[in-house]
Amino acid sequence: MVDPSERFIPEPSKDTGFGRSPYERDRARVLHSAGFRRLAAKTQVHTAGSGDFLRTRLTHSLEVAQIARETGARLGCDADVVDVAGLAHDLGHPPFGHNGEDALDEVSRAWGGFEGNAQTLRVLTRLEAKVEGAGLNLTRASLDATCKYPWPRRDGTRKFGVYADDRPVFDWVRLGAPDDDRRCLEAQVMDWSDDVAYSVHDVEDGLYSGFIELRPLLLDADERAALCADVAQVYSSESPALLNEALIELLADPVVAPLAGYDGSFRAQQALKRCTSVLTGRFVAAAVDATREKYGDGPLRRYDADLIVPQAARIRCALLKGIALRYVMRRRGMEPWYAQQREILTDLVRLLADRAPDELDPVFAPLWREAPDDTARRRVVLDQVASLTDPAAQSWHQHLTGGSASA
Repeated sequence: MVDPSERFIPEPSKDTGFGRSPYERDRARVLHSAGFRRLAAKTQVHTAGSGDFLRTRLTHSLEVAQIARETGARLGCDADVVDVAGLAHDLGHPPFGHNGEDALDEVSRAWGGFEGNAQTLRVLTRLEAKVEGAGLNLTRASLDATCKYPWPRRDGTRKFGVYADDRPVFDWVRLGAPDDDRRCLEAQVMDWSDDVAYSVHDVEDGLYSGFIELRPLLLDADERAALCADVAQVYSSESPALLNEALIELLADPVVAPLAGYDGSFRAQQALKRCTSVLTGRFVAAAVDATREKYGDGPLRRYDADLIVPQAARIRCALLKGIALRYVMRRRGMEPWYAQQREILTDLVRLLADRAPDELDPVFAPLWREAPDDTARRRVVLDQVASLTDPAAQSWHQHLTGGSASA
């Protein structure tokens, strides 16, 4: 029988009289980690630091953890395990959001590539300075709950959850999984919570900042069709026609419709916050109710069940994601800045690889010296670049290039 509370490296008991569970200890370790603090200056959708209202990776992770905790508790999961997964799920994301992730993957393809979820496992089990040889040394259950994509890189698949040299700890985490690709229930709860937070909150940020206006979608059938085409291409396997029907219903929803006249006033912000709260609650309830309908009322944990998310909820979530994609991430004038972000990260990897170990951070220079081969040394360089916040990446780039945009 596999013990979900086991740690990769056994630790002596730390009973301080408070009776904390192993998973409560896991949560504390993530909250106090350096990687978690860095999320405060990493881009979610809007560039970190571009506004005092807009979300960062840190606030996003806190919101995912709250949604996951509530969802998991309703299903009978250990609330701390799903909380840990929500807090930790983005620890491996590099500077500049998904744009930075794509840039690092492209520059490192020859030696295994880059993926934010695989990097999260690496941060948790290797790079955080807590336990020698095990990172934060979290329990098996907590680590498994962070694995969105529990498989190595495969041809034709962009997403994966483990690099080749992290397979030993990954295989240990996955002991007891009924098959190679199946995610535990807690990981599925975290993933849906991430989708919910991402979709609802990014639209909230976009409306508040003035990048999103819903009125054109109400008035222009061609614009609705264009949005649905984007959603079908990126976020949903449903037909554009079905997505269009769902979009019309979403825009007419009593909690969404008032936002077509959003003007930034206090009353408008109240309506926006109410919409955010109601939509989040609906998405959580839809998944909980559908899962309970299939599996009954008892506690559900690990591999007892799969999370059931109704089609209607998935479609609405995808449409909200598409609104943020079309009007925020792909808004006019952003491509030069996105290109500069990619250039900064590509230059950093190339320059640090050429100048290592002398120019590496003191945390990473010893790891570079101890690496067994060139591939492992380049992975250390990638680890350093991925760990940087957005401002730190720009600062390091200026230092290494003498202030120029490229070397």
